[in-house]
Amino acid sequence: MSLLSTKTYNLMPLKLTISLLSFIFLLSCNQLKGNTDVAFLAESSRLNLIEANRLAQLPLNCIDNEYPYKLGQTLVGPEDLLSPKILHPSFYGCFDWHSAVHGHWSLVCLLKQFPALENNESIKLKLLESISEINISKEVAYFDGVHNASFERTYGWAWLLKLADELHTWEDPVAKKLEENLKPLTNLIVSKYISFLPKLNYPIRVGEHSNTAFGLSFAWDYANTVGADELMLVIRERAKDFYLNDKNCPIIWEPGGYDFLSPCLEEAALMKRILSPIEFNEWIKGFLPQLKDPNFSLEPGIVSDRTDGKLVHLDGLNFSRAWSLNAISKDIKSYSHLSNIANSHIDYSLPSIVGDSYEGGHWLASFAIYALNSIK
Repeated sequence: MSLLSTKTYNLMPLKLTISLLSFIFLLSCNQLKGNTDVAFLAESSRLNLIEANRLAQLPLNCIDNEYPYKLGQTLVGPEDLLSPKILHPSFYGCFDWHSAVHGHWSLVCLLKQFPALENNESIKLKLLESISEINISKEVAYFDGVHNASFERTYGWAWLLKLADELHTWEDPVAKKLEENLKPLTNLIVSKYISFLPKLNYPIRVGEHSNTAFGLSFAWDYANTVGADELMLVIRERAKDFYLNDKNCPIIWEPGGYDFLSPCLEEAALMKRILSPIEFNEWIKGFLPQLKDPNFSLEPGIVSDRTDGKLVHLDGLNFSRAWSLNAISKDIKSYSHLSNIANSHIDYSLPSIVGDSYEGGHWLASFAIYALNSIK
C-alpha cells in the first residue's frame, strides 16, 4: 500500500465522524426550528430592510380583510348587529380589533425605521385613509357605548398607546397628521387606564391578553415618551402594589399551552421600567434568582400546529420572551447572557410566520418586529 493510500485510509474514520456529527447537528436544528426552508444564524441580527419588507406583507395582507373577524362585543339589541367595518372603521381588518391596531403599528414602525420600504407612499395613503378623523370619532363612540367600558382592556388599550407612541416619535408630516387624528382615542384610552387601575385590586397573571404587566408596560412607554405624568404615576404605584413583594416566580410552570406572553418575564420587564437600577437589581434577585446564572437556559415554546389559532400563540410567546429578556438584561452586564436565550427564541419562530397560516399571520409580524428591535 502506498503512502498516499495509507493517509487516505487513516483519514476515512475522521471524515465519516465529522460528516455524521454535521448531519446530527443540522437535523437537530431543523427539528428545533420547525418546518422551514430558511436558515437563520444562532445569534439573530437586527431588523433590516429585507426582513422589514418581508414582515410588512403580513399586516398589508389583512388590513382590509373584513372577514373573518372576531367582534368580542356585547349585544344590547339587533341594532348592534353591524359589520366590522361599520363598527370599527379604523381597525376592522386582521381578524380582531387589537390585531388591527398592532398591524397599523407594524406599518408605522417599519416606515419610520426604513423610509425606503417597498410601496411606502401607498402605505402612507392607506394609513391616512384608515386613521382618519371621522373614523377615529366612530371608534371613540364605540368605546363610549354603555356596555363597552371594558372592551379590549387592557391588551388592545396597550397596543393603541404603542401606536400613538410610535407616531409621536416619527418625524414625518404624515405621522403628525395621523397622531392628530388618533388623539381623541389616545386620550380616551389614557383616561380609561387612570380610571381603571386604582380599582384593580389584584393583578392578572396569565399568558394571554389580559396580563396586567404587559398592559402596564406599553402604557408606561407611551406615558414616558409624551410626558404623561399622571399616567406614569398611577402605573408606578399600581405596579409596586402588585409586584414589589413577589418572590421566586415559578417560571418552570411556563409556558401554558396557549400562552403568547410569559407572566414571569413580562412582570420583570415592567419592573425594569419603573424601578431604579439599584431597586431593580435587588428585586430581580428575589423574583427570578436563576436568571443571573450564566448557565440558565429556557427552551423556546414548541409549536405543534400553526394552523391552530391557539397553538400558534407559542410563536408569539417566543417573540415576547425575547423582548422581555432583552429589556431585563439591558445595561446590566451580569445578565448579558440572556440575550443569547432571546436570540434562540426569535430564531425558532421567525422563519415560519410569513407564508404560513392566517391564524398566526394576522398578528405575529408586530411581535417579530418588536422582538427584533429589542436586540442590543
